[in-house]
Amino acid sequence: MIAQHLEFLAEEPSMAAFLRAFLPRFFPNVTADVREYQGKGDLLRKLDGRSRGYADWLPDDWRIVVVVDRDDDDCHRLKERLDRMTVGAGLLTRSWAGNRPWRVVNRIAIEELEAWYFGDPDAVCTAYPRVPRTFANRTPYRQPDAIAGGTWEAFERLLQDHGYFKNGMPKRKWRATLPRWWFPNATLRQVSKPSTAPSWRQRHNRHRLFS
Repeated sequence: MIAQHLEFLAEEPSMAAFLRAFLPRFFPNVTADVREYQGKGDLLRKLDGRSRGYADWLPDDWRIVVVVDRDDDDCHRLKERLDRMTVGAGLLTRSWAGNRPWRVVNRIAIEELEAWYFGDPDAVCTAYPRVPRTFANRTPYRQPDAIAGGTWEAFERLLQDHGYFKNGMPKRKWRATLPRWWFPNATLRQVSKPSTAPSWRQRHNRHRLFS
């Protein structure tokens, strides 16, 4: 059954702000709600109770997506923990479903969201016109996954070097800004711009929701 509604559980407000901007663009025919938490620990503490609540009433054409950062956790152990919690609450996860209908996908963000931003220089320059398009040719930014010192910090430095957010970036605000400019004619599985397709596909593969 094709999902008609998505419930996202995001570990913190800036991720929630990103999802609220991103989802209508790439899932225009599906409704979605984003539930935000005050950090990964808060989400993990409350996940069992919320999952049990969903299990009592969740419609057949709804799906739940839980998104947490890897941080310093072992990915496999964290994924196993999430799956066991949700299955124990009565909701079958995609990883454990086999050929049975599933209700939940648990996903772990490996890289910071800002790595996606470096994957689409045109979007960065459209949202922040003082940033020159040539920034993407500079050695530190050519490989977003290999940016030293963290992609969030690198993105902040890039914008501050060109006159933005001199007093620091409000993460929630600008995480809601760039998805409006990403790949204007793209879908999740098709990118028309060769210059950005490799980076987007890598971002997509890292963060894919339904696989």
